[in-house]
Amino acid sequence: MRGIPARIRRANGLIAMLALAACAPREAVPPGPTPAPLAVYGSTATMEIAPVLLAARDFYPGGTSVTDGGIPNLFGITASYGGEPGVADVATHAETQALRYSVEHPGIRIILTVTEGHYRIVARRSAGIASLADLKGKRIATLANTSAGYFLARMLEQAGLRFSDVEAVRISPLADIAGALDRGEVDAVAIWEPHSADAAAVLGDDMIAFSGSGIYRELFNLNTTEENLADPVKRRRIVAFVRSLFAAKDAIVRNPGDAQALVVDRAGFVHDQVAGAWSHLTFPMSLPDDLLDTLVREEAWLAEQDGRAARSREELARLIDPTVLAEALAQ
Repeated sequence: MRGIPARIRRANGLIAMLALAACAPREAVPPGPTPAPLAVYGSTATMEIAPVLLAARDFYPGGTSVTDGGIPNLFGITASYGGEPGVADVATHAETQALRYSVEHPGIRIILTVTEGHYRIVARRSAGIASLADLKGKRIATLANTSAGYFLARMLEQAGLRFSDVEAVRISPLADIAGALDRGEVDAVAIWEPHSADAAAVLGDDMIAFSGSGIYRELFNLNTTEENLADPVKRRRIVAFVRSLFAAKDAIVRNPGDAQALVVDRAGFVHDQVAGAWSHLTFPMSLPDDLLDTLVREEAWLAEQDGRAARSREELARLIDPTVLAEALAQ
């Protein structure tokens, strides 16, 4: 442990204890007075947000709803992001965006990993693709500045390729990605579900897939700010919402149908899309042991993309606050 800052050692130790505590029985709601409504923002066009939608509707005792948005809403930034206007108390986003926005807003805090998205590259065999190395020079539909772009870069590394060795194609709207593949406008897709599942369905027997298992999975986190956590009233509400997410996870394990229906309603997907891609999601409701390692590795890639210096491991450790999860489990 020599050479590792004490703060990081304490955080890593607490995360390990939380992993054990997460196995203990949990109540659906915290005891005590009913919390007031909470301003919850997150991308309602994703499947990953399912537990958040369910927690807000059925389990948060103060009553709340989820507004379309993300981390920028923690700071009232909406003009260039595309989410709904408003200031969030908590917001969901993949770890990629927590890293990006925390350069300008170092007060961002990751307090819980809600969902893990298990990505894959879906490609067309008839485009001459039989291995990851065959992706060189191919047109791949992805979003370069998101978790999908980072996933693609990590996958290409496995074949000794760089991101610049492929042609990254941005398709908008995302719902047209499968269509672009069907029309031959791209040769492969590296994106989250259910768009990967749609692409696989379009290709049928001409499809080959490359799993990111063991290489990368998206960490879809619940985020807040250092300032919000320093406010005793807001902190109690945030802890209560984390507890409501525990209950939402338990409900999803028993019967995923309600959560899937919420995603269908908010995102505009159809039931078969969501149900067919559901197995590519898991719902840890914890802080993974390798969260800091993931941030460090991803920060190096993002810094190179953005032409800036990468932050140190100690700096990145400050983005993780395990105390909210500890309080929620203790209750």
